[in-house]
Amino acid sequence: MSSPTEIYDVAIIGAGVSGTSLLYALSHYTNLNNLLLIEKYEEVARVNSHRTSNSQTLHFGDIETNYTLETAQKVNRAASLVKNYLLRFDRDRKIYTQYSKMVLAVGAEQIKTLERRYTEFKSLFPELRLIEREEIGAIEPNVLQGRDETEEILALYTPEGYTIDFQKLSQSFLDRALERTDKKIDLRLGTAINKIEREGELYRLESDRGSILAKTVTVAAGAHSLLFAKSLGYGSHYALLCAAGSFYSAPQVLQGKVYSVQLKKLPFAAIHGDPEVDDPNTTRFGPTAKVVPLLERHNYQTFWDYLRTAGLSLDAIASFLKILADPFFFTYILRNFLYDVPGIGKQLFLREVRKIVPDIRFQDLRYARGYGGLRPQIVNLKTRSLELGQAKIIGDKILFNITPSPGASTCLQNAAEDAEKIVGFLGQEYTFDQKAFYDDLAAVSR
Repeated sequence: MSSPTEIYDVAIIGAGVSGTSLLYALSHYTNLNNLLLIEKYEEVARVNSHRTSNSQTLHFGDIETNYTLETAQKVNRAASLVKNYLLRFDRDRKIYTQYSKMVLAVGAEQIKTLERRYTEFKSLFPELRLIEREEIGAIEPNVLQGRDETEEILALYTPEGYTIDFQKLSQSFLDRALERTDKKIDLRLGTAINKIEREGELYRLESDRGSILAKTVTVAAGAHSLLFAKSLGYGSHYALLCAAGSFYSAPQVLQGKVYSVQLKKLPFAAIHGDPEVDDPNTTRFGPTAKVVPLLERHNYQTFWDYLRTAGLSLDAIASFLKILADPFFFTYILRNFLYDVPGIGKQLFLREVRKIVPDIRFQDLRYARGYGGLRPQIVNLKTRSLELGQAKIIGDKILFNITPSPGASTCLQNAAEDAEKIVGFLGQEYTFDQKAFYDDLAAVSR
């Protein structure tokens, strides 16, 4: 195999929403001139950023009841960048649809939780408000239809809800990056990276289509990012607990997004329903969260790669056993596993959906076969516990992004932070125009 003669400033591995947003930021707001994006599939966003693989929601932290105020402030700032990008560059709404959204509280305890949350969060989200039974029914008739009139309900409501096709958003980031004809930006689809090696001051990427040299590397390959990190000696104290999310669908029963109150102690979203991003006549319910020993949903060849990321050490085994020994967590995992079992799974899931739409029938629900991606949740082998949120490993002129939810919602903020680190890797002659980046993505009038 001949040695490469071209040296890229940055090579990005992974063309999902994380990798493409970084390419967009580097191409428009840095003085780097030689960029490469590598993707093992023949098109962008085939894995977790695919339309059918995620919850299709832009998360702001307003109705996600597991978010603290501090977390919501950060997520809101980051998600607003994505919203403003869409309002500026997707005027014909091919990428997103706007809906109202609410989180529904049922019973006195949940109502108190929502009332406390509203008091704490209303200054951060001015359009957020509490609505009672009559207004809930006016906005979402099927939430009240068939519900016991004596049942106490309350909702936190906002008109600011966005359903996004993150695959199309990834393509938009790529298209806008490739518009920069003043820079050399290469795209290699259908190119799998098999190995990353340090070679002096450079990195050599061995692919099934030859070698690639780069000054810096960013790995934005979801769960595979940890595998690459470990191959270079980084992240040895991490393993992954990978949760596969599945969905059920029904004929349209909701006008917008309706969430239930988040279960405490869990990093996974509570069951919710919203219109399908490409078909408003279909309502999608989910996600479930089934633990699977894979790095990629529906790709069983990644089983062996998963074992390599987790390792078979005593620390790894002890960490998984400690997490699964929690009765609350174990019961949750078992129940979600049963949701995917034909027959009984649908019946069990129907009970959860009826908390949102009481009158929905068994025959209205169907398992959305082929839907659902994989969320790689970090396990810290030192503390033997789950680490919630996104994970980033920073090495010597190399970054590894492992982006569980809300990674897609915060992709542009993450891209800005990574762009800053990359120019720092390369030296003082390279710059990232942070002001221009944020100015361009400031609030946009509709």
